[in-house]
Amino acid sequence: MTSYATLSKTGGRKVNEDAVGVRQKGGSIFCVLADGLGGHNAGEVASALVVETSLRIFDEGNIPFDELLATCMNESQNAIIEEQHRTNRIDEMKTTAVMLIIENNKAQWAHVGDSRLYRFENNAVAERTLDHSVPQMLVLQGEIKEEDIRHHEDRNRLIRAMGMEWDTQKFILSKPLDLPASSSFLLSSDGFWELIEDEEMIDCAANCKNPEKWLTKMEKIILKNGDKSKMDNYSAIGVFV
Repeated sequence: MTSYATLSKTGGRKVNEDAVGVRQKGGSIFCVLADGLGGHNAGEVASALVVETSLRIFDEGNIPFDELLATCMNESQNAIIEEQHRTNRIDEMKTTAVMLIIENNKAQWAHVGDSRLYRFENNAVAERTLDHSVPQMLVLQGEIKEEDIRHHEDRNRLIRAMGMEWDTQKFILSKPLDLPASSSFLLSSDGFWELIEDEEMIDCAANCKNPEKWLTKMEKIILKNGDKSKMDNYSAIGVFV
């Protein structure tokens, strides 16, 4: 049995540029989260287009499992580019995106930008998507440590996002994974994961019988660690398999 919960709040901002969506159908669950880039004014439009386009594609039900996420990413990118040209906002309408599909105990995910997917197994982080950001690149080059990303001065500088012109594929698509007997997933915007450590995510999951309680416990930590007047929008999707 697969269960999920969602959370999306404005934080200290006036507008929520994050968007989340989940669909369950038969033995499948599809999750999508997008974070419109702050300061671009039309970030909320871009993130909404990603969620709306992706949910529509999933609802239509005519895309095979191993093609779904790439189709959602590409069609969402096309929708944003079209809207940019229609409204003459080419330099404004951008967003991150992270998606997850689970079907018959097989999972696959995709992402672009710094919205993350975590997969937990045996009370540990089994996998995490790598951000398309300047600090993540510095980690890969050995110049800073992984734990430095959350507080790095360039943490909001992205090197990939939806709404940038793509001449080649910019999103990362995981290989399909046969899930073990018990797994959990967290999809989150940077406004969420920046204010909670990985170990705290794991601790919050302890004794939680459903993902709603898990998100609630994590949100308490985020609100404690964040300055409410400066907090970014924060959003998450929790999934228990």
